[in-house]
This record gives sequence, C-alpha cells and structure tokens, in this order.
Amino acid sequence: MYPSRAHFPSGEAIRQAQARAVDALEALVARHPGQRVAVVSHSDVIKLIVAHYLGAHIDLFQRIVISTCSVTAISYGAGAPAVLTVNSTGGSLAELRPS
Repeated sequence: MYPSRAHFPSGEAIRQAQARAVDALEALVARHPGQRVAVVSHSDVIKLIVAHYLGAHIDLFQRIVISTCSVTAISYGAGAPAVLTVNSTGGSLAELRPS
C-alpha cells in the first residue's frame, strides 16, 4: 500500500490532509509568535505532521508511533522547525525546552 496514493471516497487525499494540517499548524504559530501553543489531534494527523518536519516520505508515516495522550513537541524558532520529542508519555514538560 502506498499512503501517498490514498484518497478517501468523497474526501481528500492523504497528501492533502498532511498539507492542510501543516498549514493550519504554521498559521497558529504565526498568530502566536514566541508563545507555546497546544494542539490536540488524531494520531494519524500527528504522524503526518511529524513526518513532514522530519523530511520522511509520506509512505513511511505509519512507522511513527503516537500513543493515546502522548506529547509530541515541535519548536518553531528563528531557524527551521525542530522536532523535540515524539510520543512522550512521561516526564516533565519542562524537559521539552529546546537546548
């Protein structure tokens, strides 16, 4: 199976869902410069976003694990976004600050 070719009947393609999710996230970041923003979503949407920022091909996004109630953190600083943690299920959120 090739997720990059998947298209839901009367819906969008996986590629379109990824672009829509990344665009929405980046719009939130732009509206809240320098602030922390929390976003809650379905695991597949989170996987698509993480795959985008890791530069992983969309056909590999299902290899990323996102557990229920886990935390995935992405930093949007002056440079390129950085994936700080994926699927974190314990520890302090203070540990998620970029070094």
